[in-house]
Amino acid sequence: MHSRRNQVVETRTTKPTLMTRLRGRNANTRTVKTTTKVEPVHHHTHATHTTHTHTRNTRSTRTAQPVVHHKRHASIGDKVSGAMMKLRGSLTRRPGLKAAGTRRMHGTDGRGSHRTY
Repeated sequence: MHSRRNQVVETRTTKPTLMTRLRGRNANTRTVKTTTKVEPVHHHTHATHTTHTHTRNTRSTRTAQPVVHHKRHASIGDKVSGAMMKLRGSLTRRPGLKAAGTRRMHGTDGRGSHRTY
């Protein structure tokens, strides 16, 4: 058995370059991961064998947090264009367009939520 006590591996995620940003969101290389080996600064002396008591799994006892629906602040222009879309969807009997207008009016259409940089 090999032990890796003296080596600490640190992973850093670097800022994307200008070329990466110009290529767009779906380019394969967005960030570069670099791994560097860092020598420990101070060696701690501790017992070689520790006894573990049985602890409760805290993940299963936590209550699930409600999922917050992402909303952006819909401007007056968004509300007007959403109302026009909704009206157009109602008149042309296109429920998808009507629903898209409602989402645009409420600010839940997802615009402005896909930024990666």
